[in-house]
Amino acid sequence: METFLEEFQQLKIQLKEIKLATDNFDDSKVIETGGFGKVYGGELSHFKGRSMVAFKRLDRKFGQGDPEFWKEIMMLSRYTHEYLVSLLGYCDEDGEKILIYEYASNGSLDLHLRSATFTWIQRLKVCLDAARGLSYLHDDKGTQQRILHRDIKSSNILLDDNWNAKVSDMGLSKVGPANQPHTVIITNVGGTIGYLDPMYMELGILTKESDVYSFGVVLFEVLCGRLCFENSKGRFPSLVRMWKQNYKQKLDGISFQDMMQEMDLRSLEIFSDIAFQCLQKYREQRPTMSLVVEKLKTALEFQETYEWMKHPPELDYEKIIKTAVHPLRYKSEEELKSCLSDGILLNRGKTWFSLNKNGEHCEMISAAGCLIRAAQTSTSDGYVSHSSSRFPPNKCYITNYGTFKAHVRTQLLTPLITYTVNLVFKHTKFAFTEPYYLGIRYRLEGETKPSVSCLAGVREDGWLMAELYQFESQERNVSLEISFEGIMDYSSRNLIIEGIEFQPVDKVEHEVLEDDEIDMQTISESDDTYWENKLPNYYDDIIKLLEGSIKWTTKKELYHILCKGFQLSNEQWLFIAKNGKRCLMLPANLALLKDQWSYWYGSRNRNQTDERFDEIACDAKKSFSIVCNVYSGLLSPETTYACYLFYKLPRNISEEGLSDYEYPLKVIQTSTTWEGFGHCGFIYLLNPQTPVIRTKANQNSRNPLNRPKLKSIPQKRNDGWMEVHVCKIQTGTIFGEKSIRIGLDSIIDRSLEDLTVQGIEFRPE
Repeated sequence: METFLEEFQQLKIQLKEIKLATDNFDDSKVIETGGFGKVYGGELSHFKGRSMVAFKRLDRKFGQGDPEFWKEIMMLSRYTHEYLVSLLGYCDEDGEKILIYEYASNGSLDLHLRSATFTWIQRLKVCLDAARGLSYLHDDKGTQQRILHRDIKSSNILLDDNWNAKVSDMGLSKVGPANQPHTVIITNVGGTIGYLDPMYMELGILTKESDVYSFGVVLFEVLCGRLCFENSKGRFPSLVRMWKQNYKQKLDGISFQDMMQEMDLRSLEIFSDIAFQCLQKYREQRPTMSLVVEKLKTALEFQETYEWMKHPPELDYEKIIKTAVHPLRYKSEEELKSCLSDGILLNRGKTWFSLNKNGEHCEMISAAGCLIRAAQTSTSDGYVSHSSSRFPPNKCYITNYGTFKAHVRTQLLTPLITYTVNLVFKHTKFAFTEPYYLGIRYRLEGETKPSVSCLAGVREDGWLMAELYQFESQERNVSLEISFEGIMDYSSRNLIIEGIEFQPVDKVEHEVLEDDEIDMQTISESDDTYWENKLPNYYDDIIKLLEGSIKWTTKKELYHILCKGFQLSNEQWLFIAKNGKRCLMLPANLALLKDQWSYWYGSRNRNQTDERFDEIACDAKKSFSIVCNVYSGLLSPETTYACYLFYKLPRNISEEGLSDYEYPLKVIQTSTTWEGFGHCGFIYLLNPQTPVIRTKANQNSRNPLNRPKLKSIPQKRNDGWMEVHVCKIQTGTIFGEKSIRIGLDSIIDRSLEDLTVQGIEFRPE
């Protein structure tokens, strides 16, 4: 014992100093009462200086005594850590046994569980601190020993002035070997009911996973905003079983409701998952404390990002415009926003900054500000001027083959929105008013497979724009390194690159097309209140086409028949839209040039399928043509019609084979006798997907953009088929036989294997 006392001599504090600091243990100085006894607050000089401290005075009537007293001194003096409470001294004099700790001005965690001002991010930080302290005890510290705390609970987690958490009360702890896979100690059960590991209570076998279980209870207390037991008519039943049963299905029902609005859902999910894992029955199913630390750290990072994005620091627009190339003149905030909406040049003319209609930031880095010549570039490549560019002279870049690199750095993006990364360019010889096939290969640093940007759209300013990537902005600064590896089509070469633009996405709902748009199914009673107004005044002409094959008794019944449609003698399908306009379907055998198809399916019984035609054409080659004759009298006069190809992609096809459908088909007009004929230029059979840059490893990698309903983009019908707008025609007042021939040519030299086409359809635009 003498040797023991000599080791801790510097920690010894005289009783008279303690009485002076506590006014002789006056009740006004009591800050807490725990399982050891009363805790007093006061100012005292100790080996680290002079400060406010906490005096824990042993009261044996609470069940603890000399062993716990000396255990606490030994543990806290030998094992020190940032997230363990510091022992500053002790007193063993005149029968008094007193421990002196650093002062935790915010008390213990249990006192704040129900507080609405104790925020979710504060709770996460406290839990992470405590987990780090407990992980330190469990890990080998070079002493070949592992400390099992044995009494982890929210009242033993103390909070200092800055709300940093400190694990306290080591009086019941046990020391075990750390050089074994599992530290197992057979001991009498000690700890606090409600927090105790059930296996420890049942078998008396203490392991580090017993502490993990107790910490899981604390995590659920923090999440639910209450202690793990509640007073019910003088009894204190545990809530742990209820928490475990409901955490998946009814997490919102057990979570602290005052915090729900401020929680990031990813943070909540990670936190609750690791808490639930801690409470598993068998120790092998529980995580280590080091894993708990890792998960809590991730949960905190998500919450910090979420809160920063909800309230990002405001940009100092005044400071930004002071760096503008051209001085701005404005008299009000509205005029300033108007100037910024028009756009300004920054960074010595290398960056274009503007605000969109939603006040979100748009940023374009000029070619001169981001492009680097690749080793294999043509000698004629270099920086040039362009009269329509927003950048000063010699800030654009001319390239013959599209081989260059770009190191793009932004500074002013708006956090928490989806951006597209666009290549902005022009052709050196031609101007375009319709989508332009670019076909440029590129890859982000670290990617092994290149991406291809096929089509470029025409902007209002006359420049072309090809979408390269999408990503969700996490902060204002983004750095990307992109290698451009060449243009696939020879006619697309000789480009002038203006720069790389970061444009906020305008999200547009992308829905399955409705019945009244494409499928024209039978109308329900609730939908046809004004059916008589929609029945075309020329329905007598349609009745003649029925040739007595279909019977009806009332005009309303006829209206329903016409909306559903019927097959004509020449296999065409005629129906009317809800607005009364006539629509027409042609089967594949009437609409496609037959020598471009390799075979036909045999006849089907339409009564057993949803298909309207017996035959379905399959297996297209690299190109095929729509070639058909239509009697214009079957369509409504003086109406603009859209022509749609409807089809299905192969069911059992490899990812490599499906990638052939990602390239657009070129729409080529060969001949027509229709008035006002027009076509799209290009169509897709498979929705184009833009690569997504994942800023975090566990971030969703799916395309976040809901694409607008562009004419050249396929849509899914509610009958399961796909359709794509191919061209449009204009009917006149004089009826007669009209012909149409449109070629659809694949951009790449590969066949459209196993493509299934049912036919084409004419619907009013």
